[in-house]
Amino acid sequence: MKLARIVGTVVATEKHPAYVGQKLLYCQPLDEHQQETGEALLAVDRAQAGIGDTVIINQEGNGARQMLGTFDGKLPIRSVIVGIVDAVTLDNP
Repeated sequence: MKLARIVGTVVATEKHPAYVGQKLLYCQPLDEHQQETGEALLAVDRAQAGIGDTVIINQEGNGARQMLGTFDGKLPIRSVIVGIVDAVTLDNP
């Protein structure tokens, strides 16, 4: 799981059939202090997130297949937004 902020949307006219009807968002990973870290990535949105939202991203193939209801092992989707974060609290900031 990764914490990320939505920084944009992606529209693709031509795409793999698995992406048809899916909303793709451009996500910037965040560290535990909600500071940008690493390279941005694309994720399929299953939580109705929008630009500026902080989200939880599942980046595990089997979890993505379960979220999208595909179990044949041929799904070319690795990153799925599974939740919108309301707050982050650290015990030892």
